[in-house]
Amino acid sequence: MVKVEITYDGELRCRACHEPSSAEIVTDAPLDNHGKGEAFSPTDLVGTALGTCIATILGITAQSRNWNLKGMKITVNKEMATEGTRRIKSLETHIWMPISLSGSDRIIAEKVPHSCPVKLSLHPEVNVPVIFHWPEQVRSNHEKQK
Repeated sequence: MVKVEITYDGELRCRACHEPSSAEIVTDAPLDNHGKGEAFSPTDLVGTALGTCIATILGITAQSRNWNLKGMKITVNKEMATEGTRRIKSLETHIWMPISLSGSDRIIAEKVPHSCPVKLSLHPEVNVPVIFHWPEQVRSNHEKQK
């Protein structure tokens, strides 16, 4: 079990300390919810947790399969629901792979994000599409734009 200690600093800002490492993060309410938007919001951290979790488990898979994923980029586009209870509506996740994989390796890589513990912990109403961008697709798209 990991302990995180959170202190409310006032003005909708919190400071969280990760006990095992003493690392700290600050959160701030977003501009659209009475905050200053000067740091990650709590819901931003959900998207951050999802993206870093996916990167980590892809990295674990890569180590066991001798894939070099250094330079892999992941973006998570968080969308909040605009009606009803304030909640995360969608966490659209894009993964830019630095290497091409084919056959069973590609199938494995594309399945890995769906076993991410953060993704599995999200409410089923949160839409979490995961879109891979492979080097050959990126090159092809650039060539089409020329």
